[in-house]
This record gives sequence, structure tokens and C-alpha cells, in this order.
Amino acid sequence: MLMAVVVYLYTVIVFYFFCKFYTKEEDEEREENCKNMFTCFKFHLYSGIRAGGGIGDVLESPNGDPLELYRIVFDITFFFLYYCLIIDAFDDLCEQLDSVKETLKSKYFICGIDQDYFDKESHGFETHTQAEHNFANYMFFLTHLLNKPDTEHTGQVMLLLFDKILS
Repeated sequence: MLMAVVVYLYTVIVFYFFCKFYTKEEDEEREENCKNMFTCFKFHLYSGIRAGGGIGDVLESPNGDPLELYRIVFDITFFFLYYCLIIDAFDDLCEQLDSVKETLKSKYFICGIDQDYFDKESHGFETHTQAEHNFANYMFFLTHLLNKPDTEHTGQVMLLLFDKILS
């Protein structure tokens, strides 16, 4: 969402100041990428973000134009803002992954009991996760439920678990 807002702000700047750079004339064909605000926004979302070097990769060179310096600054800031947003998104994902890993190290996800509780007990956290609540046993049971015909589910617990798996 933030990316769309940033692209829209850059689109407004382009539409009012750099629109002439978005028109290509090749072999008597005129391609206007910014004839209105919507086409300009669409062009930035589609071409500007996909271009490896930013929007400057898909536009005409500003060489010799009075707005050359401003256009160069515009292209570079668009490129850096775009990649900063991507890096920030990856950073957030890494933080979430680290948080999940830390939670899995300190709390067993099947029963939700903290590792501190098991450290006080004689059998410990490792014994609990390997013997009492072995993850593989749960996976085998889920596979068994999914492969078993619906008519052979006996007992309320089995039916309830099967319904929970499917939903």
C-alpha cells in the first residue's frame, strides 16, 4: 500500500513537470505514457517498478534538456525510495521470522507450555518434545485422517478433528 502511495506522489510530480519525457515517437507512431494521470500512474506501477534501474531505464534520456538535472534527481530518488521500501519490507519479514523462531524455541507449539516449566521438571523440554508430544506422531495422525474415507471416521473426536482440518 505504501508503495502505491509513493508511486502516486511521483506520478503527480511527473505529470506536472516531466510529462514531455514520457512521449516516444518512433516510425510515425506516437506513444504517450502520461497523457492523463491514470495512464501515468499505471505506467509507473507497471514499467517503473519492474525496471531494474528504476523509471529512468524506460524513459528517454534528458541530455541537453533544461530540466536535465531535476530529471536525474527525480530518477535517482524514485529508484532509492523504491528499493528502500523493498529492503524495509524484507527487514520486517526477517523480524517476524526471528520472532516465530524464538517462540518455537521457548514454547512448544502443540501444547503451548513454556520451556521454563519443563526446566523445573525432571524429564525436561527435550523429552517432552521428542517423546510425549512428538511432532511426527501428529503428522502421521493428520495424514491418517486425511487418507481415511469419510464413512470410516469413528468417534466424536475423530470427526471433530477431521472437520477442523478441512476448515
